[in-house]
Amino acid sequence: MDNFTPTPPRHLWRQRDFRLLLGGRLVSQLGDQLQFLALPLLVVALTGSSTQAGILLGLQTAVHIVFGLVAGALVDRWDRRSTMIWCEIGRGTLTATVPVAAALGALGMPQLYAVALLNGVLSTLFAAANSSALPNIVAKSDLPDALATIGAMSNALRIVGASVAGIAYAVGRVVPFAINAASFLASAVSLLTIRADLQQQPATSAPPRVLLADIGHGLAWLWRNPVIRTLALLDAADSVRYGAGYLLIIMLAQRLDASPIQVGIVFAGAAVGALFGNLLAPALTRRFPLGALSITMLWIEVSAFPFYATAPTWWLLLVVAFAESVASPVYNVALDSYRLVVTPDALRGRVTSAIDTLTTGGAAIGTMAGGALIALLGAPTLTFVLAGWLTLLALAATLSRTVRTATATH
Repeated sequence: MDNFTPTPPRHLWRQRDFRLLLGGRLVSQLGDQLQFLALPLLVVALTGSSTQAGILLGLQTAVHIVFGLVAGALVDRWDRRSTMIWCEIGRGTLTATVPVAAALGALGMPQLYAVALLNGVLSTLFAAANSSALPNIVAKSDLPDALATIGAMSNALRIVGASVAGIAYAVGRVVPFAINAASFLASAVSLLTIRADLQQQPATSAPPRVLLADIGHGLAWLWRNPVIRTLALLDAADSVRYGAGYLLIIMLAQRLDASPIQVGIVFAGAAVGALFGNLLAPALTRRFPLGALSITMLWIEVSAFPFYATAPTWWLLLVVAFAESVASPVYNVALDSYRLVVTPDALRGRVTSAIDTLTTGGAAIGTMAGGALIALLGAPTLTFVLAGWLTLLALAATLSRTVRTATATH
């Protein structure tokens, strides 16, 4: 294996199918962001219970963890374009039932739980198909730029999404759901007009027993690839820290008497840092080996993370959030580019879903444990504990010959 070629790729914006894939994805993502803020507010307005709001938000994550491996096997067998289109139509229809039921005075929690559960299933299928299709739309030498562009645009949406969501909810509490339903349908239309074949083998069907064997085959391939296996395990372990970090930063900001607006600005700073990392990622991915990038990015996170606990003002907390958030996108673009190139097309759904399940599960564990650990240890102490956890991961990567010698592939 060797590094990615340093020759600049053909400009992605001239590639029609990539524009369509990206545009549909971003429109749908903006709608999701509006709904993510509106959903807990709507639940609290209906029930007065923050507990039910938390359960509802966690339901889609739980679905992803439980259903992820099955979804990966299914999208490797089904036609990816059709799968994504029907997922978008299904999500749009389900989401549209919320404003319709509200207009009829019939909206209740059972419906919201059903919508969250079914949307979680469809979202898991869509994500697996979407990631697996990308290498069939752009050349493999363009993958770092494609992944970085997707990441940069997603982070740009994060920066403006919260304020747009607040405005939409202020107009009407079900308005974000109506916008989200329309965004799903717009995404479906965008996918329908893509000309490229999104998979290299024809769609097939299989009985449940064969499907289980397919899942095992995908996991076996992943386990036999030492680079992807090792970095996926490190990424999942890092996701534990990431999952705990959201609440941790909020608590640290509150210790500094930051207002809710200032807390939001801190997270906006993290999104700007991630955006900057995505802009740097293609050049760094072509310039440096995968292993060197992985190890370096982990040590950058180790160096930056303790400063969350020592920042004396909220605006310095913002500086730390910006700096610490630059590293992760660089590493993710390098790793995802490598994984998409070396994974056979027929296995991409299963491998992608297995890794996503690992990282989502790690983040969920961190999120659930974060509150209890903050109460037990205090936010500053937990910050140093997580910094120690990051140090162990960085040492493990540095001492691993598999990671040190990992390079990208042409």
